[in-house]
Amino acid sequence: MPLIENNVDLQPYNTFGLPGRASRLVRVRSEDDVRSAIAHPELGRMPRFILGGGSNVMLTGDVDALVVKVEVPGLKLVETREDEWIVEAGAGESWHGLVEWTLARGLPGLENLAFIPGTVGAAPVQNIGAYGLELSERFESLDAVELASGLTRTLDREECRFGYRDSIFKGDAAGSFLITRVRLRLPRPWRPLLGYPDLSTLKEQGATPSVAPTEVFDRVCTVRRAKLPDPAVLGNAGSFFKNPVICARQFSALIEREPAIVHYPLPGGDYKLAAGWLIEACGWKGRNMGRAGVHDRQALVLVNRGGASGRAVMDLAAAIQQSVFERFAIRLEPEPTVF
Repeated sequence: MPLIENNVDLQPYNTFGLPGRASRLVRVRSEDDVRSAIAHPELGRMPRFILGGGSNVMLTGDVDALVVKVEVPGLKLVETREDEWIVEAGAGESWHGLVEWTLARGLPGLENLAFIPGTVGAAPVQNIGAYGLELSERFESLDAVELASGLTRTLDREECRFGYRDSIFKGDAAGSFLITRVRLRLPRPWRPLLGYPDLSTLKEQGATPSVAPTEVFDRVCTVRRAKLPDPAVLGNAGSFFKNPVICARQFSALIEREPAIVHYPLPGGDYKLAAGWLIEACGWKGRNMGRAGVHDRQALVLVNRGGASGRAVMDLAAAIQQSVFERFAIRLEPEPTVF
């Protein structure tokens, strides 16, 4: 049975640096640890809060639940196929660490997703994405313990029901599984994905096939460092709101009165809008409400100026949502999970 900790300070375990304490916390490093925790006569009856790297979490106070800190280790190449490599990572591994590990072993394909904070186990929950690539496009399968039964299940891409920053783990199966291992498929031969504007200058350095995976990785890291604050210096959870997706009819009416709005056409006729642009257009970039604020270089990032509570951040988020709705008739949806 893994060690049970009582009255644990959670401020070091969330990148926003928000205050909150867990009545009970247990660290799991294997599926057996998970089964032991949920089978415990006392712990098994408690509500559960699954915690990875804390990079997509909003704490609004103390957590009266069993906090299950996922620390499952392991990185390995499990299979080499004619057209792809299959790699496996423990859910407790750093996502960025996984990207670095694959590149160091000549297994490219995740470089566009570099420098995203959090753990491997949290990545499928959110279906993380950046710079023209989503996790779902590299996903093979995952193992997860079903918390009601203690049984391990393997789920493929279809069963995970991935959507834009979404999956079954945020919907019908929310709170039902604890992900322990994730397998990803990396393409052979590798081709760079340079369609995103911040990466397009790589094409100017020569023919596209001459661009190395490490060049894409370095550019992504440079761009993200320039735009996003370091959580160790300024508490944040990265992008706070999802980029809204609207239908063609709504877009047509919107672009007529807001011709400068940043947008991206999607397959099927819908349009994705840049939430950061909407927020900045409403005058929120660099503004504060108490100790919570909007980053001065990226309006999509809310920050803890030092000493902010989770409630203060959520009040700021609500004020931003109201401003955007009043001007654009669009409701922004937060990315982080609120507790």
